[in-house]
Amino acid sequence: MKVLLFNGSPHKDGCTFVALEEIAKTLKEEGIDSEIYQIGTESVSACKACYACGKLGKCVINDKVNDFVEYAKDFDGFVFGSPVHYASACGGITAFLDRAFFSAFKSGHGENFMHKPAFAIASARRAGTTATLDQLNKYFTISQMPVISGRYWNMVHGAKPEEVHQDLEGLQNMRILARNMAWFLKCKEAGEKAGISLPKTEVVTPTNFIR
Repeated sequence: MKVLLFNGSPHKDGCTFVALEEIAKTLKEEGIDSEIYQIGTESVSACKACYACGKLGKCVINDKVNDFVEYAKDFDGFVFGSPVHYASACGGITAFLDRAFFSAFKSGHGENFMHKPAFAIASARRAGTTATLDQLNKYFTISQMPVISGRYWNMVHGAKPEEVHQDLEGLQNMRILARNMAWFLKCKEAGEKAGISLPKTEVVTPTNFIR
C-alpha cells in the first residue's frame, strides 16, 4: 500500500513539507509506503471550463496536471498539503486540483481517486487554516473519497520550518492522522480479501434549480 503526499507549497522544504515529512515517517512505522509529490514553482493554469476533457480523455491544457491524474492511479490514499495564503489554500494547489479532479471525473478516470481515503493539512503562521481545510476537503467529499480525521484540526503553525518543529501538538496530530490513514487502508484491504466489494456506482443524474 502506498500514499501520495501532495506538497502544494511553492517551497520544497518549507513549513508544509515539515508536516508531510512527519506523516511520511509515521506511515513508514505503520508499514505503509509514501511519496511526496512537489507542485513546485511551475505556473499552473486555471480551469477554462471548456469541458474538452470529456471528449479528449484528459485536460486540454497539456501540463503536469494530466501527468498527475494518470500517476494517481497507482496510489491507495492521498494527503494534500497547502500553506495558507489570504485565509485559503494557495493559488497553485487550487488551480491544480480544480483541473485534476474535474478532468479526471469528466474524462472517465475518476476511479483514480474514488473510494480512496484522503485528508488535507494546512500550514500557517497564524490563521486561515480552518477555511483552507474546508476548501480542500470539498475535493474529497464530491469524489466519494473517505475523509480521514485526526484529534484536532489538521494544521501546523510557524512562519518557517524550524518554528513548525516547535509546534508539538500540530506534529502530534500529523502522526495521529497518519496512523488513522494506515488503519483505514489495512481495514479496506482486509475487507477486500474477505470479499467485500466497493460500493455500487450509479450514472450521475444531473439537475439544476430551474427544472
